[in-house]
Amino acid sequence: MKQLLANRVKTLTPSTTLAITAKAKELKSQGIDVIGLGAGEPDFNTPENILTAAKKSMDDGLTKYTPAGGLPALKQAIIDKLSRDNGLTYKANEILVGVGAKHVLYTLFQVILNEGDEVIIPIPYWVSYPEQVKLAGGVPVYVEGTAEQSYKITAQQLSDAITPKTKAVIINSPSNPSGMIYSKEELAELGKVAEQKDILIVSDEIYEKLVYNGVEHFSIAQLSDQMKARTIVINGVAKSHSMTGWRIGYAAGDATIIKAMTDLASHSTSNATTTAQYAAIEAYNGPQTAVEEMRLAFESRLEAIFPKVAAIPGVKVLAPQGAFYLLPDVSEAAAKTGYASVDDFASALLTEANVAVIPGSGFGAPATIRISYATSLDLIEEAVRRIDTFVKEKWQQ
Repeated sequence: MKQLLANRVKTLTPSTTLAITAKAKELKSQGIDVIGLGAGEPDFNTPENILTAAKKSMDDGLTKYTPAGGLPALKQAIIDKLSRDNGLTYKANEILVGVGAKHVLYTLFQVILNEGDEVIIPIPYWVSYPEQVKLAGGVPVYVEGTAEQSYKITAQQLSDAITPKTKAVIINSPSNPSGMIYSKEELAELGKVAEQKDILIVSDEIYEKLVYNGVEHFSIAQLSDQMKARTIVINGVAKSHSMTGWRIGYAAGDATIIKAMTDLASHSTSNATTTAQYAAIEAYNGPQTAVEEMRLAFESRLEAIFPKVAAIPGVKVLAPQGAFYLLPDVSEAAAKTGYASVDDFASALLTEANVAVIPGSGFGAPATIRISYATSLDLIEEAVRRIDTFVKEKWQQ
């Protein structure tokens, strides 16, 4: 029999996040009291006004195909949101609505990358960036943002990594998995390099609304008209409005790129789910009180658990500024408890302490684990207590 699989999928690494979450669910189904701190989604239901709008659209018979790039009304809602929240002005032909921000990113890389084009990916990174770049024939180029740099890269690092083959750099702020945010000044320095070297900026802002302790999100596209012209903003309603399963994301940027993405969507997805698009219209046009309520809940959880995680022996952790993750360095804890790697340590936490965390190796940061606090405070505190007990009981002097 001829080879069944295409070469481009043979090097794919399955999503670490989804794999751990699936394992945790399997153990739960066996009656084991597992606390999952792995999933990257809010634990709140989608706000009621959005559910009502979705139901109404179905009752009104609005269940047919839409334009491949999204409903005109949703594009307008996104344009209004970008103007209201970010001071950015876009036209309808500069907006693409897709099947979640993940698929929008996939589509973007498919239309901008030729074989061998390089994309600079800061470490730690969201697990899907490298795989999507490789699937488009591109080459991921990793630049490490160390803990000493608050898990952010510098302008000098960016400049040093750029070659004649570099097409783009990804900036994810607030970051998954670190929760760190680039300041306006840091973005200006990175933007200056991108402009000098003439590369695109992919600005993933999906956690934009989840920022804490007075820190503000700033989009690199806000710096100037020139910077906006070379930036593709990626965002959506998944995290901000607790709509992960609705799968609505968008890209805002250069009309030529957006047209190519729309053309590709017309041959791949046809359109994002119609009902979900009507729900997203309400998400952006309706009241935003639930967004702030969720943000405040996450902020209070962070304040409650951060000092407890920081107090676990052998753990070093920075206070995140956004998203809903902690990224503690647990390499000392792993070594002192007898594990050869943090991956082994994380596996033991699941099977022995019944706590599911994501090994940082999936994010290019193998000394760390990612802890999500997108679950109830009681469960988070119990999970941290279990981790603390696990480490103390196994600690080897």
